[in-house]
Parts: sequence; C-alpha cells; structure tokens
Amino acid sequence: MARRWLVAMVFAVFSSLVQADDAVTTPSVIHLASEDWEDYTAADGHGLGWDVLREVFEPAGVKLDIRSEPYVRSMGLAQRGEVDACVGSYLDESSDLLYPRWNFDTDHIYALGLASNPAPTPETLGNYRLAWVRGYDYQDYLPNVRRYNEVLRRTGILSMLTRNRADFYIDALTEVDYVLKRAKDPSQFRRTHIAELPLYLCFAKTPKARTLMALFDQRMEQLVKSGQLKPIFERWKQPYPFDSN
Repeated sequence: MARRWLVAMVFAVFSSLVQADDAVTTPSVIHLASEDWEDYTAADGHGLGWDVLREVFEPAGVKLDIRSEPYVRSMGLAQRGEVDACVGSYLDESSDLLYPRWNFDTDHIYALGLASNPAPTPETLGNYRLAWVRGYDYQDYLPNVRRYNEVLRRTGILSMLTRNRADFYIDALTEVDYVLKRAKDPSQFRRTHIAELPLYLCFAKTPKARTLMALFDQRMEQLVKSGQLKPIFERWKQPYPFDSN
C-alpha cells in the first residue's frame, strides 16, 4: 500500500513538472521589422502603426523592439526567424510566414497620376502603365493589372508621371500623400481611390512567434470589441478600419 502511494506521488510530481515545462510563457519582447513609413512606422518609433501595436502588446507585458528595414528585407528577416514579425503585410503574401486572424489596420490604396488623365477605376487598371515600390506585389491584389514597373524608391515617381514613363503610381494613401507633398505644383496631379487592403503582421514560423501571434489575436479581439483603438486612429486623423466588426 505504501509502495502504491509512493508511486502515485512520484507520478503526480512528474506530471506537474511536465505540465509546467509545457506551459507557454509569454515573451517580454516582440522584435518587429518594418519599412520606415512616415507617420506610420517611422524609424524613431512614432506613427500610427507603432501606436496601435504598442496598445496591443504593451498592456500584456510585451515591449516592442523595432527595426527599420526596406519592406522586402523585413519580410526576409521574419522568414529566417531573425525577427518575430514583419509589419504591414497583405494576407497570405508569403507561404513562409504565419498570418493571424486579425488585421491591425487597412491600407487605403490610391492611384496617383496627372490631373489631365482620366481617373482610373479597378475595372480600367489594365489599360494603364502602373508603377509601385518593389516587393509590394499589387498585381496579386488588384484586378486587371497587366503592365507595371517596380521602383526601388519613391523619389523619382513624380518625374516618371510627368515624363510619361508611367500613367499611375499605386500606393497606400499616406505614401501617396508623402510623394505629392514634394511636388512643386500639386494641382498638376490627382489621387484616385482604388481599393482597401487589410494590413497584417506576418509572423515567423518559430514557437516564440506563434505564442506572440496567439496573444496578438486575443488582444485585437478585446481592443476592437471595446473600441480602445479608435482614439489612436482619431489622433492620427486616419479612418478607423473596424467599424463593421
């Protein structure tokens, strides 16, 4: 009888140790890579995107460690597990990364072109020569795209349009406005809304990143339900993307 009791006690202790070892501990830091998008994910840590992600993670005890890299390199860092996630991906953009259930924002996609040109629509995009930043892969998300060029940087976009090397530049509204602010005569150009594309964190395929992704989905559900993210979007004067939830 004593032997049975001893065996039972040893088994119980062993089981509790296994369970404790298996228990998932929430990391204290999430390492994020993002392109330096002005007033969104700026290299100095300011912007709408960073503010939203801080509200998601920091109340749960997870600090943000940010790293500014070009978008394609940011994706590569996540794919290799050198960061926990890349910021600003479209759904299922890479099969080498994990995508959560919740997006954290929505990209308002616009076409920037000469005001003298007809305004494009999703149905007529295929009639035009388009340009966008390398790695953004809008051909996978916009309808009827046929002719496009990828550029390394935005600095030459306005001259591409005025010199008739492209009909429209495609990008998120904040980036289109960034380009437009540098025009000597902004009235020469017109921006046209094209699409709405949800923005995601794309997570590395590591145990730590999977834990952080589960936390992200849990927190996003809470924050959207409570409306706690609305003041952040209002502060940055951007549309709130979760009104339908």
